[in-house]
Amino acid sequence: MNFQRNRQREALEINLIPLIDVLLVILIFVMTTTTYSKLAGLEINLPTAEAPENKTQPVEINVTITAAGEISVNKVPVAGQDVAAIQDALQQANSASKATGQPPVVIINADAKATHQKVIDVMQAAQAAGLSQISFATQQAQH
Repeated sequence: MNFQRNRQREALEINLIPLIDVLLVILIFVMTTTTYSKLAGLEINLPTAEAPENKTQPVEINVTITAAGEISVNKVPVAGQDVAAIQDALQQANSASKATGQPPVVIINADAKATHQKVIDVMQAAQAAGLSQISFATQQAQH
């Protein structure tokens, strides 16, 4: 039984006015609660100083380790492969650089395929020779 036979249906519509009112209230809420912080800082004048540039370069002892395990100190091949032979070569290179009065820096240039033991041997020989500043030479990875 259909009792609403002669009644016309109302067209459905979306009322946008309440939606706009809600959005305006949210916008006002966000604007009032947001803190617009101005970076407060003190104006200071930092002191200035002049210092002469350090014109002396540190003395470098270059140790090269090849993939085959051959070691050379300042491009001079080391006769033996044990720690004592490497220590002797490092001490000879250190005695040549003692004129500057600065402690030399031992730069280890090891091949990527060199064994870790050879690098450790060079580090032990440098420690035994009294050379405490050690650096490793690297290159940037190529993509």
